[in-house]
Amino acid sequence: MDAIRYIVDTLLWLLTLAFVLRLLFQLVRADFRDPIADAIVRVTNWLIMPLRRLMPPIGKVDTATVVAVLLAAGVRAFVSMAMAGAGVGDLGMFLRITLLSLADMVLRIYLFAMLLYWVIGFVSPGGYAPGLRLLAQLCEPILKRVRRIIPPIGQIDFSFLWVSIAIGALLVLLR
Repeated sequence: MDAIRYIVDTLLWLLTLAFVLRLLFQLVRADFRDPIADAIVRVTNWLIMPLRRLMPPIGKVDTATVVAVLLAAGVRAFVSMAMAGAGVGDLGMFLRITLLSLADMVLRIYLFAMLLYWVIGFVSPGGYAPGLRLLAQLCEPILKRVRRIIPPIGQIDFSFLWVSIAIGALLVLLR
């Protein structure tokens, strides 16, 4: 039973990850011609396109994608609770678990993206790697804000370190 629970949770986590990444890429105005972004669009279109017919965007926010993220996270939380035998008796607890798991996922996405962006920039500065532009579009808005407060020292940029420490602290607070 544990193996089935693991497989179901992993598949639902990956689906939620795809929807969250699509939302984050939309928020940072990422280039969707990138192969990774294009794959995420293709994986998530089955739900977002029908939702777009029902919910028009509000300003620059794609409400269909926001609803899809909440639905995917809610289904994941519901299935996880049901498979654990807990049930969803308390709506407040269910919403809390759903929103905390979403916040945790977003923070982990950024932590992983920052680490990957730093390693690629360190190993191949100024070089090209698939998805590097997409990582830059995701990470640079945050890194620029930190660089305004703590500029690079010589040729060494510590903004990655400070952002990673802040994300780690937020992850600890979420527990």
